[in-house]
Amino acid sequence: MSGTNRSITFESGQGPIVVLVEPQLGENIGMAARAMANFGLTEMRLVAPRDGWPSEKARATSSGALHIVDAAQVFDDVTAALHDVTLAFATTARERGQMKRVLSPQESMREAVAEFSAGGRVAILFGRERSGLDNDEISLCDAITTFPVNPAFASLNIAQAVLLTGYEWFRTAHGEALPFAGEIRSPRAPRAMAASFFDYLEEELDRVEFFPPDKRPSMMRNLRDVFLRRDLTEQDVRTLRGAMRALILRRRRDEAQGRDEAPAPDEA
Repeated sequence: MSGTNRSITFESGQGPIVVLVEPQLGENIGMAARAMANFGLTEMRLVAPRDGWPSEKARATSSGALHIVDAAQVFDDVTAALHDVTLAFATTARERGQMKRVLSPQESMREAVAEFSAGGRVAILFGRERSGLDNDEISLCDAITTFPVNPAFASLNIAQAVLLTGYEWFRTAHGEALPFAGEIRSPRAPRAMAASFFDYLEEELDRVEFFPPDKRPSMMRNLRDVFLRRDLTEQDVRTLRGAMRALILRRRRDEAQGRDEAPAPDEA
């Protein structure tokens, strides 16, 4: 729940109706509702849920998407659930041999956006946990939508299928802008600042005899490359220099303490 911000009001507008056909477990209904809420979908319809409705298990697993669970409508069959729908997609992971268009989620959600623009209503059908949608139910839909998944393990949990479809809907309807951006608060370090740091690093590495004499130039070039490959900012250089200074001062204190504690020559 770390990404939930109840102070934000998001106007999702129209979105496809999610129709779950004979869902077996209340937990899966709740998780599907959560996936819907992630991407601004608000209307859920249930066709003959096995364990009846309402379901406390669905409410418990919705992770706060109670507005979807509590408003869900229940229907006896798919035909009734689609009574006011003008465009319907059936989700399936299996080829059915039906004379039906097969679309990717991206393609189907582009059609959904166009249908809403024309004043229509759109639904996406998701089948039973064990067997999915049957061919008669698929025949009631305009097209099939399926996902590019591992063909040897193509079965998706209902909530996973809703999540993937919801993502494509949100991306198509609302754009691909990310909810927040990384901010570089420090300007890129001037070359003189970086050079000063490298001189400091080189001097201290010489002090501890880090470089083999024959490899010193190439190793120092490699060290410069390591740092400059990531576009050092001023803050980066200050942090690196401060960390090195702390290590160096600690080493020098330890060395001085060792000399103070060493016995005088006439005491040895």
